[in-house]
Amino acid sequence: MIELRPFNTLGAANHGWLDAHHHFSFANYHDPARVHWGALRVWNDDRIGAGSGFPAHPHADMEIITYVRSGAITHRDSMGNEGRTEAGDVQVMSAGTGVRHSEFNLEDSETTLFQIWIIPDERGGEPSWGARQFPKDDRNGAFVPLASGVANDNDALKIRADARVLGATIRAGESVTYTPRSADRHLYLVPATGRIRIEEVEANARDGVAITQLAQVTITALEDSEVVLVDAA
Repeated sequence: MIELRPFNTLGAANHGWLDAHHHFSFANYHDPARVHWGALRVWNDDRIGAGSGFPAHPHADMEIITYVRSGAITHRDSMGNEGRTEAGDVQVMSAGTGVRHSEFNLEDSETTLFQIWIIPDERGGEPSWGARQFPKDDRNGAFVPLASGVANDNDALKIRADARVLGATIRAGESVTYTPRSADRHLYLVPATGRIRIEEVEANARDGVAITQLAQVTITALEDSEVVLVDAA
């Protein structure tokens, strides 16, 4: 099954400083057909104005992955962590038993990012935070694990879920094939930039593609594309 979810069908909320689009039910947007996709609970496409952001607020029992598309985001939390994550790089916060954090765009221009929430395999656990650089050249023509709870994804940021967040850059006319561990996995793919085709389905930048019951997925770039993929139980 391959289901295209065009960007213009997503939930949306424009708060001035924040222009958010929701691939799944979130805050005041609720669609009973789009509550989650397996363990993938949230995929928000956020545009954050310069000098603004999310003030300190709590989370628990959620794996929160932030993929910065442009600009940078500065993180602070109640564990004493502070860090700045730039475009193309990734941060992960395992909320565990509970943590408070803030996320601010302290740059002089807009920041854009994907915020992805995955339901952990078990509740509780010590909260944690980490960030890593993932040069785009290193994922040219192949999916690279960015955050993962799967054994042997040693270079990825760790999450407490049977899931992977992967990134690839694909040149126009080239293809990348991804093989999930089983056909009943829940795959969700979004081109951050560019335009792609999966079998007969074409997706533009920021469209969502929900995939399941496929033993293998081949993504062909119709334009130079940057793709983010979640593989969840």
